[in-house]
Amino acid sequence: MTTTRFAGVCTLVSIWALSAGCSKGADKADSAAAADSAAKAAAAAPATPPPPPPLTDANIVAILDAANAADSAAGNVASTKGKNAEVKSFGREMMRDHHALRKAGQDLAKKLNVTPAMPAGDTSQAAAQNWQNTLTSTPAGAAWDKAYIDHEVTYHQAVLTTAQAALGAAQDTSLKALITKAAPNIEAHLKHAQSIQTKLNAAPAVDAGKKPDSGKKKP
Repeated sequence: MTTTRFAGVCTLVSIWALSAGCSKGADKADSAAAADSAAKAAAAAPATPPPPPPLTDANIVAILDAANAADSAAGNVASTKGKNAEVKSFGREMMRDHHALRKAGQDLAKKLNVTPAMPAGDTSQAAAQNWQNTLTSTPAGAAWDKAYIDHEVTYHQAVLTTAQAALGAAQDTSLKALITKAAPNIEAHLKHAQSIQTKLNAAPAVDAGKKPDSGKKKP
């Protein structure tokens, strides 16, 4: 435990002991013993774990490669399974753009002789595979389109945050340049996904198994 946290605990213990001593019939010995026990417990508490090690260029290359591969694969599914025309078009865009971004990263890694290595404990690839399985197994329809686009908005927001962190951690200037060049594309993807999301949210919901009213009245 840090010195600041320990001092805070001791302050709270002291206040509690003082108020107990002022109360009617309070046992000063018990108060002192309780305060001493609390202080010892605080001192024995495990220390705050150290922060994770900084990302290496090999980590950054691997993270960006995995992110581009995941969104390209999801876009491939959306390009054929999406029902909304804009969703299908967006899927094709993601498949095309993220494939190109991934190839650029792989070409740079080869040029720099950097072997991609995911950070210890990273679970992003497992999460991406789970999402891919969900996209494949979930029935197509308006709900599928909305789930895909909602995920794309969240995903691109996360990718932008990751890119900013990677830009600060990258050592090689060529890698920094690649991230800087890719950022506007990711921002454009985010805005496009948000635009489609707004339209899907505004669309009237149709109950399952019920055909939309054509507006024609029966004679």
